[in-house]
Amino acid sequence: MLFSSIFTGWLLSASYAPIDRWYLAPIGISLWIWILHKGKRSVTNTFIIAFTFNAFLLHWSSTYVGNLPWLILCLGESLLFVPLAWAKRQRIVFFPAIFLLLEHIRSIFPFEGFAWGRLAFGQADAPYREVVAIGGVSLLTSVVTCIGIALFFLKRDFKICAIYGSVVVFLILSITALPSMQSIGNFRSLLVQGNVPQLGLDFNSRAKAVFDMHVKETLRAVEEKEDYNIIIWPENSVDVDPYSNKEIRNILTNLNEETGKAIIIGAVLSNNNKVQNASILWDQGGVTTYIKRHLTPFGEYIPLRSLARNFSPFVDDVQDFTPGNVDVLHKVDNAVLGPIICYELIDDSYIKRISRQANLLIVQTNNATFGSSAQSAQQLSISRIRAIENHRDLVSVSTTGISAVIDFQGNIVKSTISNQPDHLFADSKLYSGQTLANKLGNWTFLLTLTGLGILGFITRRMYI
Repeated sequence: MLFSSIFTGWLLSASYAPIDRWYLAPIGISLWIWILHKGKRSVTNTFIIAFTFNAFLLHWSSTYVGNLPWLILCLGESLLFVPLAWAKRQRIVFFPAIFLLLEHIRSIFPFEGFAWGRLAFGQADAPYREVVAIGGVSLLTSVVTCIGIALFFLKRDFKICAIYGSVVVFLILSITALPSMQSIGNFRSLLVQGNVPQLGLDFNSRAKAVFDMHVKETLRAVEEKEDYNIIIWPENSVDVDPYSNKEIRNILTNLNEETGKAIIIGAVLSNNNKVQNASILWDQGGVTTYIKRHLTPFGEYIPLRSLARNFSPFVDDVQDFTPGNVDVLHKVDNAVLGPIICYELIDDSYIKRISRQANLLIVQTNNATFGSSAQSAQQLSISRIRAIENHRDLVSVSTTGISAVIDFQGNIVKSTISNQPDHLFADSKLYSGQTLANKLGNWTFLLTLTGLGILGFITRRMYI
């Protein structure tokens, strides 16, 4: 059973990049249910499956900080899977409901949660992915677990298999009933991936060099004489405060004048001993400034610092950032751009909130601290799911990772190669209106959980 548990955890991780085979997730769930159904060492086997899953999925987190923080992260996440062991034998039909509940808990706890490993985020190529526009990430995760439990019961109890299978088929057919949204206009942006001199945790020490590389790539793109509405730079492309640094401020303003376009930059602001991660629409100086609200624990601030420094020598190199407290959107011509700064991509509430106001989503991210790992590709899959969930075209621009243009169906229209300077001209459509998932907001989780609970009670009576 040890080998089966390890193999199951690996199968689940393989539904995400770099292997990226979506269909391995429902197969992995089916095997997990089979292992629990055996009823022996359920807690131990559940932990082994979860730890294996997290270890493979999150290995990128060890790129420069070493193995210990990665293992601690995997351990903490895996412990939050352990209550799944309760779903065994006669309670196995409650597996989807318990799984969803635990996934939701992990997305909000501890330290505002770590939702990176939600099953839905590995389903960007699944044929049923558009159910996320009906019931959000919670419903897409639940479709995966329902397929898994239907596979488990295929030979054991065809009636139960048929019930869960019918629910999945109904949801997939419901996709065709989704109301179409009309585009209210077109928008063209220039995405600039300037790269960094060298990958690693200390890229900030070469902040001026990173800035210069983005200026250089922007000027190279301008030479192509293309037309566009806005220039977009990634997170951390301006790691010297442009308001307090006269040289940086003048270069940006000159760039405005030379291109005739505004630039959305990713900047680090320092003011009154506060450090903030910002997205700024720069046009002869700041026009609108969004301060990142959902900060990355252990990346932009250190919880339990006195304890954490015992496990990593890099803890005291991190200065705690100050979060923003208000949503700000950038308005350019007929576009209302919703800024999403890196880690905020996994925050359901924030994404749905700004998608109601914005007609185009922009993700500004920095992947330099994760080298050539699968982190950037995994993040891109999350971006694709968010585009479908909210029926919005989305552009994602990175310092070093994969920059991409994504349409509202989650398709990658064009993309760059990691770790080299490049740029993209992104043709996007502007959409208004809301998907059902967006309208329901956080109710998607409660409604989906209730539905899975009802399914569990119905099928348990049959299974007993």
